[in-house]
Amino acid sequence: MTWALLAILLAVFLVPFASKRVERNLEPFLLVMGLLAALVSGVLDTHLVGHALAEPVKITLAVLVFGAVFKYVREHLRRGIRGALKSIPLPLFLFLMVVMLGLASSAITAIIASLLLVEIITSLGLSRRAEISLVVVSCSAIGLGAVLTPIGEPLSTIAIAKLGGEPYHADFFFLARLLGYLVVPGVLALGVLAMFLGGARRGEGLTEKELHETFIHVIIRAGKTYLFVMALVLLGSGFQPVFDIYIVRWGSGLLYFANITSAALDNATLAAAEISPQMSALQIKSALVSLLISGGMLIPGNIPNIICAGKLRISSREWARFGVPLGLAMLAVYFVILEVW
Repeated sequence: MTWALLAILLAVFLVPFASKRVERNLEPFLLVMGLLAALVSGVLDTHLVGHALAEPVKITLAVLVFGAVFKYVREHLRRGIRGALKSIPLPLFLFLMVVMLGLASSAITAIIASLLLVEIITSLGLSRRAEISLVVVSCSAIGLGAVLTPIGEPLSTIAIAKLGGEPYHADFFFLARLLGYLVVPGVLALGVLAMFLGGARRGEGLTEKELHETFIHVIIRAGKTYLFVMALVLLGSGFQPVFDIYIVRWGSGLLYFANITSAALDNATLAAAEISPQMSALQIKSALVSLLISGGMLIPGNIPNIICAGKLRISSREWARFGVPLGLAMLAVYFVILEVW
């Protein structure tokens, strides 16, 4: 069983990189891998199927509702952004942009916060380099802030699902209580950093890849979110027996630095594989904080990165030039905080 699950895990991590077709159809691929993992480990039963069908509902509804609202208020939003840029000093505007998107993402979802970010960035009129650095900082803030509720992003949905029983009985605000004192100051610090990144308003910056979004696009995006979270529930349950044997033995420091791999591997997928109720609270904190920060370092690390890089045509090299140093600095600071607190 262990070797078969290891083969499935390697396939989950490597095949999307090797195959563009799989990368474009990631949700059904992960669903098949999740079903295989659950079958191999012998945990696939009616209870798990029901759990996998029910768990994605909240975040999917949030993506659907806020996506529909966003579609109809988009033009009003653009006018509001242009008006705000005329009346608010740029450094203050950038601070508010990062902090408000970061903290609001736990309520409106990281996906909608990312779409809002795209609209704002394309209105700034800064240099391309400045706007790319602002996108990276903003996506890091969105990724951090979205973890505070289970509707914010798939990672938080999965964490709550896996910690819902003994001994944590994780409820809607469990992650806010567990991580809030780490997340909120982090989002504020990223907002302060953004104030110094705007530079002079000059030249052509990033432009959005043109796409006339219809309500069908909104439904498809919500449907993909549902399949993605359902697949992660199955993957997490399938890998649980093996990870309960090995991962729970790791110290919090080892977990913390091992999760740097989430820079290249979606952090929600790693969360599904390793978060366990057998872990201590410090292990869970270390794992989640590292996943959240590392997920901002490269484009594949989390959903906000993928959305913004795709819509704004940001290359992997351009993202990494700013994302990797920022992520490493944040990892160092948070490691000290976690070890000392």
